[in-house]
Amino acid sequence: MSVSVAYLAVLLIWSTTPLGIVWSSETINPSLAVLLRMLIALVLGALVIKMGKINLPWHKQALRLYSFSALGIFGGMLCSYLAAPYLSSGIISLVFGLSPVISAVLAKRILAEPNISGIRKFSMVISLLGLGVVCSDNFTLADDGIYGIIFILLAVFFFSLSGVLVKSVSIAIHPLATTVGALTLATPMFLLTWLVLDGTLPVELWQARSIWSTLYLGVFGSLIAFYAYFTILQKLSASSVTLITLITPVVALSLGAMLNGEVITDKLIIGAVMVLLGLSIYHFGHLIPGIKKKPIRS
Repeated sequence: MSVSVAYLAVLLIWSTTPLGIVWSSETINPSLAVLLRMLIALVLGALVIKMGKINLPWHKQALRLYSFSALGIFGGMLCSYLAAPYLSSGIISLVFGLSPVISAVLAKRILAEPNISGIRKFSMVISLLGLGVVCSDNFTLADDGIYGIIFILLAVFFFSLSGVLVKSVSIAIHPLATTVGALTLATPMFLLTWLVLDGTLPVELWQARSIWSTLYLGVFGSLIAFYAYFTILQKLSASSVTLITLITPVVALSLGAMLNGEVITDKLIIGAVMVLLGLSIYHFGHLIPGIKKKPIRS
C-alpha cells in the first residue's frame, strides 16, 4: 500500500467510523454491536496471522503490551458505543480530536516527559472552551445529553491512556500480532459486558444499515485502518500524521449532516472552530515566529 493511499484510507475510515458507530447502534444494542465488531476483527486478524505465518508471542512482555492495548480497545470502544445513542457522529469525532492533548498530559505524568510549553497550555484552554460550547449546545438538544458527554470523554481518556502506556513497553512485535493479541484479551470483556448490560439477541429487530455498519467497522475500522495507520506512521513525519485529527472532525460533521440528518447549529460551528483552532496551535504553534519549541516549567 502506497503512502498516499494509506493516508487517504486512514482519513476516510477515521472520518466515517463515528457515523458507523451511530448507525450500528440504531437497531443493535451498543454492547452487542461493539462485541460483534471485535469478533469480526479478531477472527479475520487471526486468519491473516495464520496464513501469513506471523509470530504471535505470549511471553510476559508481550502480554503487558497486549493488556495496555486492550485497555484502549475495551474502554475506548465500549464508551464510544455507549455514547452513540446520545451524541451525533460529528461530536464524537470532534471530542476524539482532543486525544493528542490528553495524551500529552498523561505522558507528562506517567512517562515523565518534558513540561508542556506555554503555547500548548494556551491551545488546551482554547480547545476545552470550544468543547464546553459544543457540550452546552448538545444539552439543549437532549435532556440526557450529559450521559453521552461523560461516555465519550471516558472513551477518549481510555484511548489516550492506552497509547501512553503502550509507549512504556519496549518490544518489537508485528503490529497485526499486537492487534490480535489485544483483541484476544479485550473480546471476552466485551462479551461479559454484553451479558451484564443486555444479554439478548433480537436478530429480527436488526436493520440492514446497522448490520452493514457493524461489518464495515469490523473489517475496515478494526483491521485495514490499523495497517494504513502503521504505514503512514513509519513513512511520514509526526506533524503530517497529526493533521488527520484536524481534518476528520470536519469530514465527520459534514457526513453526519448529509447522510444522517444531524443538525449543525451555530454553537456547534463556533465550538468546533475553537476546538480545531486549539488543536492547530497545539501541533504547530512552535512554528509561529517568536515562539520557542523548548518547553517551559509549570
